[in-house]
Amino acid sequence: MTPFNVRIAAIDDSMQIASLLTALGHDTSNDQVRRNWQAFTSTGNIAYVAATPNGELVGVITLHQMVVLHRPRPVGRITALYVMDAFRNGGIGRELVDAAENELTKCGCGIIEITSNFQLPKAHAFYEHLGYNQTSVRLAKTFAES
Repeated sequence: MTPFNVRIAAIDDSMQIASLLTALGHDTSNDQVRRNWQAFTSTGNIAYVAATPNGELVGVITLHQMVVLHRPRPVGRITALYVMDAFRNGGIGRELVDAAENELTKCGCGIIEITSNFQLPKAHAFYEHLGYNQTSVRLAKTFAES
């Protein structure tokens, strides 16, 4: 098993983060991640990465928190989690989720949600193994740029 450490992501990680998010199915680029970075982090959002000793990023998790009118405490959300295939089943995903849970509960979140594509049943099994349950369905509609 390759050693790794989980740390808060920095803008200098943007190229590798873009590659990991693209592998997850979110076609993005270094330029897009860099353009969104300030807006993403200035509102309290954060990303963690899993890095090997040589600096290669092998996993990423992105977090979002929001206040909703119908809950007494903020809602935390894991919006993306990806670990490279060659590094799966080594505890990286679990450590990234642990970091996310610690961060979001430290920020006062009373519930943590995970968004995940229907086409990823292995990911859903992983989340259920960690104690997450399906509680709702999320629907989305995409709009063209104007």
